[in-house]
Amino acid sequence: MTANRSNRAIRKGVTSPRLHCTTSQARDMDDLVVCFGELLIDFVPTVGGLSLAEAPAFKKAPGGAPANVACGIAKLGGNAAFVGKVGDDEFGYMLCEVLKDNKVQTKGVRFDAQARTALAFVTLRDDGEREFMFYRNPSADMLFQTDELDIELLNQASILHYGSISLITEPSRSTHLEAMRIAKEAGALLSYDPNLRLPLWPSADAAKEGIMSIWDQADIIKVSDEEVIFLTGADPKDDALNLKMMHPGCKLMLVTEGGEGCRYYTPKFHGHVSGLKVQPVDTTGAGDAFCAGLLSQIAKSPALVEDEAKLREALLFANACGAITTTERGAIPSLPDQNTISRILSKTHRLPV
Repeated sequence: MTANRSNRAIRKGVTSPRLHCTTSQARDMDDLVVCFGELLIDFVPTVGGLSLAEAPAFKKAPGGAPANVACGIAKLGGNAAFVGKVGDDEFGYMLCEVLKDNKVQTKGVRFDAQARTALAFVTLRDDGEREFMFYRNPSADMLFQTDELDIELLNQASILHYGSISLITEPSRSTHLEAMRIAKEAGALLSYDPNLRLPLWPSADAAKEGIMSIWDQADIIKVSDEEVIFLTGADPKDDALNLKMMHPGCKLMLVTEGGEGCRYYTPKFHGHVSGLKVQPVDTTGAGDAFCAGLLSQIAKSPALVEDEAKLREALLFANACGAITTTERGAIPSLPDQNTISRILSKTHRLPV
């Protein structure tokens, strides 16, 4: 499902004359969260509990974890930008319009004239959990080059958020590392959600090595309980073992536990905040909504990571964002706004120990 291209284009990618997606929003940059990585189309089955072959039809939905986070922050009233690459095709243009419709800045988006926008087919189990099949051999996001980065945008970031998928192949890996370097040198916090997608990596060992290769550079790390098991083989509820995952420069590490909430770890304190109970329909984007909720709060008040009471409030907010997202199908369409979260928390507001 990729365009015909020369070997040289496969290695390096070709940027379309339409270099980037423009947006008319001009906003204060002090609290800007820049999300770097993949932007793609999720095809979600209209009926859950069936295999891909058995699904009668699929609903097209915009996705890609970093893009989900950017949209989530903007829908909550925050200031977000996306940096990445899509194909110079109908899906690529559609995705850029989705970002703009959600008030995400898109000046960092690039189009590839030869490679297609990535696609993912998602299987929904009866419990709302997912399995993925990807079409990206290579897709445009894999061909993102360092000279295509919007350096001005990266210099304006208060937080740079990213995953690990862009680390799998070159040239996107080098571009990812360069984006981190630029943002860090400009004073941004680095936020890392590995977002493990094992079928995309050459092997499990390669995935572990790749994910851990940038672990010690992040200020904020968010991993799921399943990712803790994958990376360490340890019990994700064991606080002592989780604390060992923190590198010396880490300001905040989070272990999400689905409907049970999340565990948090800082150099000074750690604890647990329970989740909100909902009936999940589709868990796609729940972790991204959690990240969006948390980062929207940290962007406004970076010091909250050092105040346990304020951090717990922020994590309750983030848990609510993740929970609400699971009650509808698709990631970006189901991300909540500020009013929805405020209304829910006003009814259920409590901070269990």
